[in-house]
Amino acid sequence: MSKHKINISGHNHSASTQDADAKSKELGFGNSAKGNSARFVNKDGSFNVKRTGLSPLQNLHIYHSLIEMSWLKFTMLTFAFYALVNCIFACLYVIVGVNHLVGIIGNTTTEKFWEAFFFSAQTLTTVGYGRISPEGFTASMIASFESMIGLMGFAIITGILFGKFSRPTAKIIFSENAIIAPYQDINALEFRIVNQRKNQLIEVEVQVLLSMNKMLDGKRKGLFLELPLETKRVNFFPLPWTIVHPIDENSPIYELTQQELIDSNAEIIILIKAFDDNFSQHVYKRFSYTAAEIVWGAKFNIIYKNENDGKLNLMLNKFQEIEIVPLNP
Repeated sequence: MSKHKINISGHNHSASTQDADAKSKELGFGNSAKGNSARFVNKDGSFNVKRTGLSPLQNLHIYHSLIEMSWLKFTMLTFAFYALVNCIFACLYVIVGVNHLVGIIGNTTTEKFWEAFFFSAQTLTTVGYGRISPEGFTASMIASFESMIGLMGFAIITGILFGKFSRPTAKIIFSENAIIAPYQDINALEFRIVNQRKNQLIEVEVQVLLSMNKMLDGKRKGLFLELPLETKRVNFFPLPWTIVHPIDENSPIYELTQQELIDSNAEIIILIKAFDDNFSQHVYKRFSYTAAEIVWGAKFNIIYKNENDGKLNLMLNKFQEIEIVPLNP
């Protein structure tokens, strides 16, 4: 672990630290010091917050959970729900008596159950091929109720599908690690981002803040300090963008070592805001790096080159590549 300090000059940085403390921001996390292993923002951009003290019904948010669920989980859940509903109604038909389903030709109990299951599927989806039909009041009532469940269920699923498709999201990739890299005649904290999709993001803005614990007035408090950037806004975002925070005497991390950042539970919190041309809406992306995820003495490798066809080849498979280099003294 690197013990090098970033010394730009021999100035005492206590005054700049006080100025930085005075500019501490309130982000909604409070000023209490966070635990040794805690982070405010997870790698997926969600907040590292757990809610307790509510009953299961109060803590149930079905729509939000389904909208935010991955497509794989949502598809598996839909098929599981579809199979479960058909199994329940097939059991009801069997309990009432499959003799009330005209057209059943199965002889064994298993064959009769599967015929009732597929009749349930036809009723639920309102397909109704016609070979099997309910006979009698009870079987007809079950089939009528199942038809209503099917109409309502598919309407709800259609609405959720539309919500998932129409929900604007940004597929922005962050470098796996932030780095401390040589920058002009000093050093800088850097990380880079790239748009994984082919859609156009314009007017991209980035805000970077430092969260750390510090002893103030004999108490350990959490501070949120904004890190000034070389460039915090670009109009177009077709290529990787390396975000740079120059570490000069005005930087909150001036003269701090890697171990000091780790001991203070430092976390780099990032908020990206961009306008998506496809959705005609703003999209947001959050990310964070802990002090242990910062590589000292490195630089990012170039991942694009000009091809013979005149196009610029962006090699995303090399996006995470870094090279170890010495820092400026």
